[in-house]
Amino acid sequence: MSGSPAALQPPADAVAPVRHPDAPAPGELLGAHYGEYFGCGGRQPHGLRLQARAGEGVRITAEFTVRPAHQGAPGLAHGGVLASALDETLGSLNWLLRTIAVTGRLETDFVRPVPVGTTLHLEAEVTAVAGRKIYSTATGRVGGPDGPVAVRADALFIEVKVDHFVHHGREEEIQAAMSDPDQIRRARAFEVNP
Repeated sequence: MSGSPAALQPPADAVAPVRHPDAPAPGELLGAHYGEYFGCGGRQPHGLRLQARAGEGVRITAEFTVRPAHQGAPGLAHGGVLASALDETLGSLNWLLRTIAVTGRLETDFVRPVPVGTTLHLEAEVTAVAGRKIYSTATGRVGGPDGPVAVRADALFIEVKVDHFVHHGREEEIQAAMSDPDQIRRARAFEVNP
């Protein structure tokens, strides 16, 4: 995006992102953080149920279908829901870095209306890393992966330790996530945006 604020521009000493060797393979479905997670969980009745797949390098693709519970103006997706879909997609990039990170800043542009019933095709990539700061960008298209852009965003994520969630989350949910015997789901549970 042109004209992004300085906070979303990587500094001169930023480096190119490096995909972690243990990251999911290109084409692999990333799966849900946990069942109740708003962005990708299957047990959240009005959640996005976003499906994200690993791409090449430090890129992912995702799809989100706008349901009636997601509308703002009659028949159109609510802008906050679209921003959430972008944030969820951008946050999932951190799984390819195998880094726990939270949203520090998200700037969203709404280019065209997204009708209820539309599947939004999202694509995101990490553009640079500078210390604990991770810079990324995403677009959402209607009508297919090559369709017209409806929304786009630039983001800054900040790497944190799992203690961030322990200190700020609700004890019962933290304990449930930490006691999950599935190591991958347990790790994914803490790759969230508070």
